[in-house]
Amino acid sequence: MPTGEPLRSAPVGGAELREFMRNWATGVAVVTSRLAGRPVGCTVNAFTSVSLRPPLLLVSLARTSHTLAAITAEDGFAVNLLQRRQRGLADRFASGAAEDRFAGVAHHTVDGLPLIDGAMAVAVCAVTQLVAAADHVLVLGSPYWCQAGDDADPAIFFGGRYRAVDPT
Repeated sequence: MPTGEPLRSAPVGGAELREFMRNWATGVAVVTSRLAGRPVGCTVNAFTSVSLRPPLLLVSLARTSHTLAAITAEDGFAVNLLQRRQRGLADRFASGAAEDRFAGVAHHTVDGLPLIDGAMAVAVCAVTQLVAAADHVLVLGSPYWCQAGDDADPAIFFGGRYRAVDPT
């Protein structure tokens, strides 16, 4: 690992940052909302809690995201934390036509917002703030309903692929 002062003052490029971020293990979540009465969603790993007082969650979405458009129109969203066995759903919601992602996916709703059946944990949020950041928008939400299972086996993404948690 190199040490010392940086040799350049220019920011790193996107490829370098992507390689750096491959070394950060994340959970896998699908953020959902509805648009024109239809469920929409996308896979995210840029998701975190911001504060416990008051409770705030944050997701980062591309400005061009259909899910962002839905969240903005609905003024609400849900976060579905996926289990390891739901990796296929993570891939499905990460690509493909936005309007087809929910086709055949078992889900139910809370306040009209879609929750994926079998998710490890879910939270339903009201949007509190949108913050523009480069080509993304940071969506801050106040969770007003949460539910988590007892025996979870989380989907983990590290090094460009899914991993399993070692229980030892």
